[in-house]
Amino acid sequence: MSKPFSDTGASNFKKPLFIIISLIIAFVLGQMVAKKGMLIAGALIGLPIVFTIVIIIFKTPRYGLVMVIALSFLAIGLLRYIKGIPLGLSIDALLFLSLLGIFFGGWRKLDWSPTKNRLMLLAILWMGYTVLELGNPEMRSAMAWFYAMRGVALYMILIIPIAFMVFNKKKYLDLFLNMWVFFSILGGKLRVFSFYSDAGQFGAAQAHACITFGIIALTPKMTTKRRIIFAIASFLGLIGMMISGTRGAIAVPGAGVFIYLFLTKNFKIFFMGVMAGFLMFAVMKYTSIGQGIPQVSRMRTAFDPNEPSLMVRKRNQAKLAIYLKSRPMGGGIGSAGSWGLRFSPNSLLAQTPTDSWYVKIWAEMGIIGLYLHLIILFTQVMETVF
Repeated sequence: MSKPFSDTGASNFKKPLFIIISLIIAFVLGQMVAKKGMLIAGALIGLPIVFTIVIIIFKTPRYGLVMVIALSFLAIGLLRYIKGIPLGLSIDALLFLSLLGIFFGGWRKLDWSPTKNRLMLLAILWMGYTVLELGNPEMRSAMAWFYAMRGVALYMILIIPIAFMVFNKKKYLDLFLNMWVFFSILGGKLRVFSFYSDAGQFGAAQAHACITFGIIALTPKMTTKRRIIFAIASFLGLIGMMISGTRGAIAVPGAGVFIYLFLTKNFKIFFMGVMAGFLMFAVMKYTSIGQGIPQVSRMRTAFDPNEPSLMVRKRNQAKLAIYLKSRPMGGGIGSAGSWGLRFSPNSLLAQTPTDSWYVKIWAEMGIIGLYLHLIILFTQVMETVF
């Protein structure tokens, strides 16, 4: 004889004890939502989603890195409309989950030798100095250090091994480039309502996209379709850079073209490119060509040594130079910028705009940190070149 069917989940509602427990749970959850509002309701709705994401990343860790790339573009923009959710910390969680997936998931037999390279050693060195900053006597807040060091060093030391382990095929590079193209175009003309933190980041990001996609479009052995896509994305990046109103962004394509021409190792083309660069510089600085175009006139102010906002930056840097003269390790990670305003709002570094990444490193990590940062960058660039 066949066995009788077991009770279904719905049949449990016929049992008094199950009904009582269900009512108690519903009452408790209702009270939590009534007292804490939609935050609790959202958390309850989000739990199954979070659980699903954890399972996916443990099964295929590279999806964690894909989600990190997407959030790196979208998180700041989403925070303008979604309050109370630590989307920034979600990047940390995704990276750690990806590493755990590599260690404990189905990747045990992977070859770990790709992580044994100079870039990984440089990342460890940089992270080591970041940890040493905890002993900086000028540091105002350990909590500020925790929040700020993530973008300074933690993401770097987490992303590098994940990329070398599970994002190490050409198809994954193509996936990254496709995501970069998509989000750069999506950001395009949406300067104010886009997902960048400010106009400076917007301009630099669009300039970076412009030069990178332009170079890729010139790469041999590429299909006509992809060449057209990257060329269009490069052009839109140029437009985005120009409408950003950020003068400093113009240095990005300039430096990018210079490095690209140097890497071609065709010195005839290199010197022709240098001469073209000098010609463009002369046109922007010593002529009024295109002055009627607002974006061009705005960019032209980047070549004016007496431009008012540049003078403000120089005064800020002079103030920082006096402060940092006796502080070779800087004022402590998290002491400047938004984290400084949050955790030590009345300090000099919090009240003095840094205006650039390198000035921020100098202010928070001192001349030692700035030199170390530059050495690490140039070491990697030279290894790539030679």
